[in-house]
Amino acid sequence: MPVAAALFSTVLFPLDQSRAALDTIATVLKLVQEHQSRLLLLSVVDPESSAMADADHVAQLLQKAQDTFTQAGVSCEVIERAGKPAFVIGDVADEIEADLIVMGTRGVNLDEAQSSTAARVIQLAPCPVLVVP
Repeated sequence: MPVAAALFSTVLFPLDQSRAALDTIATVLKLVQEHQSRLLLLSVVDPESSAMADADHVAQLLQKAQDTFTQAGVSCEVIERAGKPAFVIGDVADEIEADLIVMGTRGVNLDEAQSSTAARVIQLAPCPVLVVP
C-alpha cells in the first residue's frame, strides 16, 4: 500500500520579536514533528519597525529560534529578507511552495485589524494560514 504524502510537507514559520511568535514555537514544533514537515523559519527586516529594523538583530532572532528547534530534534532552514512583512511572507511561501504558514497573533480580532500582519498574510497567502492566538 502506498504511503500517503504528508498533508503539510513544507511549513513556513514567520517570526518576529513578539511574544506571540515565541508562544507559537511549541505549536509549530508539534505540527512539524507529527507531519514530518520541512520547516523554514522566516524573519523580515522591516525598516519601519523599530524591533525588526536591525539586520543583525533579526539574524540573532533566527539563530535562537533555529537552536530551539534543533535542540528538540527538528532541523530547519532559515530565511532572512527585507521588506514589508506580509508581502515578503506571501512571496516566500509561494517560492518555497509552502503547504502551510503558521504564525502567532497578539489576540486581536482579525476582522477589525486589517492592518495587522496576520490579517494581511491571510489575504495574500498562496496556502492555508494557521494563526495561533
